[in-house]
Amino acid sequence: MASREAAPAEAPPRVPSPAPAAAAAAVVAPAAPSKYSSRVVLRTVLERSDGGLGLVGEKLVVGGWVKSSREEKKEAPAAPAPAPPVQDKVVGAEHKDVSCVELFQTRIPIFRSIMKVFGGGGHPTRQRIEAAGAKPGPVPSPPPPSIALLQISDGSCVATLLVEVDSSLASPSLLLPTGTCLLVEGTLTKPETQGKHTVELKAENILHIGMVDQDSYILSKKRLPLDSLRNSLQFRPRTTTVASVMRIRNALTFATHLFFHDNGFLNVQVPIITSTDDEGSSQKFHLVVLPGLTDSKRDQTVVKGSDGVSVEAIKAAAREKSKLVEELKRTDSNREALVAALQDLKKTDGLASQLEAQEKLKRGTPMNAEEMKFFEDFFPNKTYLTASGRLHLESYACALGQVYSFGPRFQADRSESHKEAAEMWMVEVEIAFSELEDVMKCAENFFKFSCKWIMDNCAEDLQFVAKRIDKASIDRLQSILSKPSVKITYREAVEALKKAADNKEMKIEEGGALTAEHLSYLADEIHKSPVIVYNYPKEVKPFYVRQNDDGETVAAFDMVLPKVGRLLTGSQSEERIDLLSKRMKDRGVPQEQYEWYMDLRRHGTVKHSGFSVGFDLMVLFATGLTDVRDVIPFPRSFGKADC
Repeated sequence: MASREAAPAEAPPRVPSPAPAAAAAAVVAPAAPSKYSSRVVLRTVLERSDGGLGLVGEKLVVGGWVKSSREEKKEAPAAPAPAPPVQDKVVGAEHKDVSCVELFQTRIPIFRSIMKVFGGGGHPTRQRIEAAGAKPGPVPSPPPPSIALLQISDGSCVATLLVEVDSSLASPSLLLPTGTCLLVEGTLTKPETQGKHTVELKAENILHIGMVDQDSYILSKKRLPLDSLRNSLQFRPRTTTVASVMRIRNALTFATHLFFHDNGFLNVQVPIITSTDDEGSSQKFHLVVLPGLTDSKRDQTVVKGSDGVSVEAIKAAAREKSKLVEELKRTDSNREALVAALQDLKKTDGLASQLEAQEKLKRGTPMNAEEMKFFEDFFPNKTYLTASGRLHLESYACALGQVYSFGPRFQADRSESHKEAAEMWMVEVEIAFSELEDVMKCAENFFKFSCKWIMDNCAEDLQFVAKRIDKASIDRLQSILSKPSVKITYREAVEALKKAADNKEMKIEEGGALTAEHLSYLADEIHKSPVIVYNYPKEVKPFYVRQNDDGETVAAFDMVLPKVGRLLTGSQSEERIDLLSKRMKDRGVPQEQYEWYMDLRRHGTVKHSGFSVGFDLMVLFATGLTDVRDVIPFPRSFGKADC
C-alpha cells in the first residue's frame, strides 16, 4: 500500500470505462481462487477499483509471506463479583459460624487416613514431596490472550493484506517473524479503525505455517541495500523493491512478444552454442569438453574435487594400477578382473592428462595438440556461447520474412561495468525486404509500445519505483511517448561532442568509435532525450553491415537513452556477396567458417535489416535502477555465479 500513500490522487490505469452494469458486477463479483491453487491471489482483491470493499463478508483462503507484524494484547474480561460465602452452624463448636471451606479443611486429615487404609498409602509422588518438606510449585499461568496483526504479501502486487490471527488459533511467536509463510482461511472484513488498509482478513483457520530461523534469515534485518541482497539471490524476490522490478520485467517480456505477434513476426529460437562470432568480440566463452565426467559417480566425485588432488598423486595411482594389470596378465586367471583393471587404468591416465592440461592453462603454458584433444574432441571446430543471434536469424528472415528471437547472450567481460553482465537477455529482430530507415522505425515503435504497456499495466509498481528508487522514472517514460527520438548522423554527433571542448572526456577524432561515455553525453547532456545515431564509419561496425554509397560509412545505428546509454544497435545487412567477401577479407574473417552465411547471398539474396535490444537495459531504464545486476533474476558476472 506504500504506492497508494505516495500518490493518493494518482489517476487509475488508462483503460476504457466499463458500462454501469459491468462496473457493478465487478464490485459484487466474488473472489475466485487461482485456477491452479486453492488460494485467492491478493492482487485480485487489493487492486480492485473499490480496494476489496465489495468482497467484505466473503470467506477466502489466502497465502503469502509476512512482511511486517505486531502483537496486540486482548483486554481480559472483567472477573465476576465473588459470591457471598455460605456459612453453616457446626454442632459442638460453641455454635461458631464457619464456612464450608473451613469445614472441609478440618476434615482433610480424616480423609487422608481413610485413603491410606484403602489406597495403599496415598500418592507416592505427593508423599515424596511432603517427606522432603517441599511444597508443590505454582502451576504456570497461560499467556494472556492476544491478536497477531500480520501484513502478508504473495508477490502479486505492491499492496499487502492485513491478517488478524487470534492467539487461540496459533501462538504469535510462530507467526510474527518476518518471512513466515502462511496459508490462512478467514472472512474479509472492513477495519474497525481507518488506516492504510481498506480491508482485512480475520483468520478462522490456519492451514499452513512455514517458520523461519530469524538468526540466519537475511531479510529479518530491515532495509538491506541492493548490493547486499546480491549475495542472497534466493531470498531477494521477497523484498518489495525486487518484486516490483520483476513484475515490470514480466510486463516488458509480455509486451515484447505481443508487439511482434501483432505485427506479423515469427519467434525463432537461435542456438546458444555457435561456431560464429557475430560481433567480432574477443571476449567470448569458449566451449570445452572435459572427458570422463559421466563415466561413473566415482569419477564425477574425483573430478569435482580435482583442485585438491595433485597430479603426482594421480600418476602414482596410475603406476600402481599398471602393476596390477601386469600381474593379472601374467596369471591369466581372471579375465573379467583384467578387463576391469584396464578400464580403471585408462580412466586414471585420462584424469592425470586432464589435470596436467588444467595446470598448464592456469600457468598459461602452451599445450600440444595431443593435450588439447581433451578440450576439442566434441565439435570439429571451435565453439562458443553465442554473443548474438542475428546471423542465424538472417537465414530464417530470408525464408519467413519477419522473425525475432528472445534469449540469453554471453560475453566473458571481466570489467566492473554497471551496464554489463556475463549473461544478458537480448531481443533480436530481422526483417526481409527492409532497409535502414525501415528497421529504425520498427525499433523506435517497439520501444514506445513497451513503455506504454508498462505505464498502462504496472501503475502500482511504477508508483512504488517513483517513491523508493527514482522520482523521475515515470516522467522519463511519459517523455518517450510524447516526443520522437532525435536522429543524427555519426558526423553530426562528432561535431556536437567537439563543441563540448571544456569536457576532456568527450574529446573525439573523426572516424573514431563513439564510446559509452560519448553516447550517454549526447542523450543526457546535449539532447536530454533518446538519440538515434546512424551512418557510422565502416571501421567501427561488424563485417556484415551494408556499405553505403559513399564507400566510407555503413548503414548502422544505435539508440541511446538518458540514464542508461546504448539500449539497442541495428543495421542493414550486406546482401551483395562481392562486397561482403571483400569486407571479410579486409577484416581477417575466415570465410570457410561462414560458408553457410555466404550461401544466403549466392541463392536468392535480398535486402534485409535488423536490430538487437538489451532487454535488461530496458528494465533498467523503466525502473530507474543503476546496476543491471539488480534487474536480472540470477545475474552472472566475473567471479559471481553462486546460485
